Amino acid sequence: MQEEQEFINQLLNPKTQNQAFQRLLLEYQKPLYNHIRTIVLNHDDTDDVLQNCFIKIFQHLKSFKGDSKLFSWMYRIATNEALTFLKQKARANNISSEALQNKTLDNLEADVFFDGNEMQLKLQRAIALLPEKQQLVFKMKYFQELKYEEISEILGTTVGGLKASYHLAVKKIEAFVSST
Repeated sequence: MQEEQEFINQLLNPKTQNQAFQRLLLEYQKPLYNHIRTIVLNHDDTDDVLQNCFIKIFQHLKSFKGDSKLFSWMYRIATNEALTFLKQKARANNISSEALQNKTLDNLEADVFFDGNEMQLKLQRAIALLPEKQQLVFKMKYFQELKYEEISEILGTTVGGLKASYHLAVKKIEAFVSST
């Protein structure tokens, strides 16, 4: 924790800020990209959201209170940015969030950055049918292998609630996969 506080101080100090932010980018760019990608699904959109995410992190670092880990705080920003992006994109295209998600899933197979097979596509379709919170919990636990405590900090939900959401998500996904 002391090491993280020193790193935050480096990020806030104008003399060490640039070097510290480069380190932040190196350390968190890939995990945040993967997190955003599981929500947004499209590579180009993920890059846009990731860029906005790092801008927000840089702009709001002064307001980081240290109530959670820096990692959790950045994941919360990334999650909110990704969800906001999807809502804005759906609104701009005059379609529902569900319709946008289905359209994105239809385009996923043609995405050169998607290396999944038919089962992966079926899994993505099953996840798309889940409520938003169950989707987030499932993706964070299954794809990113985050611990419930980390997800709890990111989403601001109890560990017990997360476990219940994950369990329900798994049951719904299993039912979808076995029925198709």
